[in-house]
Amino acid sequence: MLPIFTAGFALSFSLILAIGAQNAFVLRQGIRRLHVAPVVAVCSLSEAILIFAGVAGFGVIAEAAPWALEAMRWGGAAFLLAYGLRSLYGALNATDALEAEGTAEQSLTAALTTALVLTWANPHVYLDTVGLIGAVAATYGEGRWIFGTGALSASVVFFLILGYGARALAPVFARPKAWMWLDVIVGVTMLALAAKLALNL
Repeated sequence: MLPIFTAGFALSFSLILAIGAQNAFVLRQGIRRLHVAPVVAVCSLSEAILIFAGVAGFGVIAEAAPWALEAMRWGGAAFLLAYGLRSLYGALNATDALEAEGTAEQSLTAALTTALVLTWANPHVYLDTVGLIGAVAATYGEGRWIFGTGALSASVVFFLILGYGARALAPVFARPKAWMWLDVIVGVTMLALAAKLALNL
């Protein structure tokens, strides 16, 4: 069970490491110390809904059409390969740094609304959680729920780190080189997971 949980954790953590609008928003909230707990809770709950929707949906497909597992496995491997190569390419061209300046005046409603919009209006979140995580989870059969739990745990841990470790991380990610090394880590992890999936290890 632990290897399955760890595999789900590693995949989800690698996916969510790629900085996007949602992650940058959580990080900025942490830097400003504004509504951190509610924002982290909303993002985590959203991830739970999306991840387990993917796990449940692809599980049903796998039971109805066992051949679909092979298609999911190779599709997932191809996606991870492309994602990994893109991250490594991004590392070679890293020029962006996090800009966290902004007004300190913000209502709880505004913060939660922004978190929801940045999560649910992002098409990549469906590809990553419902699509990719669901597809890879299906290859574990009955263990797919353990895989999904590992994936969700990674998301929750990452949001907590972003929200509550932001003050310490802010000076680091103000430098483009920090994003370069982050992309390198993400890229290598993705390629390793792609190989593992393709070889069915």
